[in-house]
Amino acid sequence: MNAQLLIAFAAYFSILLAIGYFSYKKQTSSADFIMGNRSLNFWVIALSAHASDMSSWLFMGFPAAVYLSGLSQTWIAFGLLAGMYFNWQLVSTRLRTMTEHYDSYTLSTFFERRFQDQSGIIRLLTALISVFFLTCYLSAGLIGMGLLFESVFHIDYHLGLTLATCVVVAYTFVGGFITVAWTDLFQALFLLAVIILVPVTAFLNLSNGTESIYAVASAKEISLHFMPTLSMESGAAALFLIFGWGLGYFGQPHIVTKFMGIESAGDLKKSKYIGMTWMLIALSAAAAIGVIGIPFFEQGLHKPELIFVEMVKILFHPLAAGFILCGVLAASMSTMDSQILVCASVLSEDLYKHVMCKTASEKDLLKISRGAVILVSFLSLGIAFSKHTTVLDMVQYAWSGLGAAFGPLVLMSLYSKQANRYGAMAGICSGGILGAFWTKLNPLFTEHAVPAMIPGFFVSLLCIYVVSALTEKSKIFVQNQEIRPLPSED
Repeated sequence: MNAQLLIAFAAYFSILLAIGYFSYKKQTSSADFIMGNRSLNFWVIALSAHASDMSSWLFMGFPAAVYLSGLSQTWIAFGLLAGMYFNWQLVSTRLRTMTEHYDSYTLSTFFERRFQDQSGIIRLLTALISVFFLTCYLSAGLIGMGLLFESVFHIDYHLGLTLATCVVVAYTFVGGFITVAWTDLFQALFLLAVIILVPVTAFLNLSNGTESIYAVASAKEISLHFMPTLSMESGAAALFLIFGWGLGYFGQPHIVTKFMGIESAGDLKKSKYIGMTWMLIALSAAAAIGVIGIPFFEQGLHKPELIFVEMVKILFHPLAAGFILCGVLAASMSTMDSQILVCASVLSEDLYKHVMCKTASEKDLLKISRGAVILVSFLSLGIAFSKHTTVLDMVQYAWSGLGAAFGPLVLMSLYSKQANRYGAMAGICSGGILGAFWTKLNPLFTEHAVPAMIPGFFVSLLCIYVVSALTEKSKIFVQNQEIRPLPSED
């Protein structure tokens, strides 16, 4: 069985490497490598943005939560759908237009030029926080992939982890943004096919269909209602899941930078409908895996997070199972490659070009970008080797840190003419600090476990508004500079 699984995984990896190879000649500058020179169509951007969002959590964490606790856990999905929809609606078009207006390829550069900050503080803060939390996010994806190799192949955790890292690094290093976008498109389509096929096949193999689902769920006291009880606690729990995840979308660099790579801002509306349809189907199918798993694994599972893996191994021939299990890898790798590219762009554009070597040529920046891909990847690999935390905890930590630090500032930079560089600095610092340390601060304010995203996001938003208002009369931040007016609305 292992040999057949290995053949399937090798074939899948070969496809990704082939895409990277055919994209190689398209990279002639750092702008090509980092943003594809804003040349991609709406289909690629739509599916690449959503594939960058979904990780192995879609196959492991979410179905396991539904399998163990019932449909009340699907409020996570509602939060994600709402968050991504408003990301498309409020951020995508304006960010694409304004980043071109300010000639920006990273959030750090955009914030600096949008708020006319000559000191370089905004750029440095944004770059450091991005690299820190994205490295944590990357290590979470690597841990999940290592566990998959360990459970499916019985391969040493560290060996499997290293193999997966090398493949992601190889095609990202070679092709940059264009390769990442096209591989994400391929992986998004593959992932969607897999996550639909498995629950449908499993349902057809149940002896009594929906009757068995209700019977076993009732026997195990697992609620199949979205609100198990009509109480304040249930309502609060639902709101925590919705806002704790949904608010984070506005500040995820590996997602929002995809909006910046489309050829025409006018096509983003098409991308929105394609992407949201994909996301709705994928999350619904993932929830179905958890629900169908209740009677399918009536005797229980030793590791509930492997519900998808075990279901596939039972239902399909080993060779077919190998290709299907690549869906888990697709979910992880489509997130990791985008995060690696964002970190590389931050290190090359924001730190090397603007701090270390302001006269760097395009050729030098392209080399630095590729070198940063290797550096960030293997730094994350080192963290993942320690295996000191769970995948879900690490993802939630990084998601909260990025969302709280950058989400409010992205919105204010796009919609507020009053926000200034002092408010921007206050928002980045307050959101980043609360995202990083809220678990230790939470008990000081309430006995309830409040997700870090909620206080972090709203405190950051408040700090941007208040500090900008208090420093409104100060003109220091615009002296000796050419002020660019905001682009007009069409």
